[in-house]
Amino acid sequence: MVIEDAATVSGRTVRYLTGGAGWPVVLLHAFPLSADMWRAQLDAAPDGFQLIAPDLRGFGQSVAPAPHAAPTMDDFAGDVEGLLNILEIERAVIGGMSMGGYVTFALFRRAPDRFSGMVLADTRAQADTPEGRQARRAMSELVRAKGPSAVADQMIPKLLGRTTREERPSVAGEVRRLILANDAGGIDGGIHAMMTRPDSTPDLARISTPALVVVGEEDELTPVADSEAMHASIGRSRLVVLPRAGHLSGVELPEEFSRALGDFLTSNL
Repeated sequence: MVIEDAATVSGRTVRYLTGGAGWPVVLLHAFPLSADMWRAQLDAAPDGFQLIAPDLRGFGQSVAPAPHAAPTMDDFAGDVEGLLNILEIERAVIGGMSMGGYVTFALFRRAPDRFSGMVLADTRAQADTPEGRQARRAMSELVRAKGPSAVADQMIPKLLGRTTREERPSVAGEVRRLILANDAGGIDGGIHAMMTRPDSTPDLARISTPALVVVGEEDELTPVADSEAMHASIGRSRLVVLPRAGHLSGVELPEEFSRALGDFLTSNL
């Protein structure tokens, strides 16, 4: 059963979902979704583990930043650290998908001792290229002018793998619903946080805990080669490539993703 709750972190409301009981596992959502993308994993929490999925600042039901204060990845990480403090969690397995992976790296730089393990799903360590930053600026203009629905139209074909689009069309409807549940200001804040994030490649060699690297075989945004590079640089990592999935592998193939996560947790912690 998934339980919904909220906490006040530095004066802001942070909504979070939990499932299971035991050692904490924090899962950070992809852009431009919310904690609800993890519901299948929360429902299937392995014995002995409690999965915790917060809405990042400005997404889902967490309070959006003020228009003049675009958040950084470090701001997102600080919110997650604040939630851990409120929940009295000293150490946890912490990870995320896509943008959630970027927040994971930022939190690792802030507080490496809080990690008992790491999950990096459909993400990359490198900063944006100049071309990537230009594309982010164009998306920022798009969401300001036309709102979340325009972002959904542009992103869903890139977020989902070819097999999902062709054989599981209902997934696109669910992803659209999650995107449209966000407001334009929150999405724009996430764009600017991703655009200004630093290169996390130098941090990979410092990760000494067990790490799970997961990627959809059809992921075009952060392709398999990016995950292979992270796996090669993290000493105690396990690489899982999920066939017939794209950038949102945990949403596209929830059972297979949950199985990979459960196998990792039960064999390493």
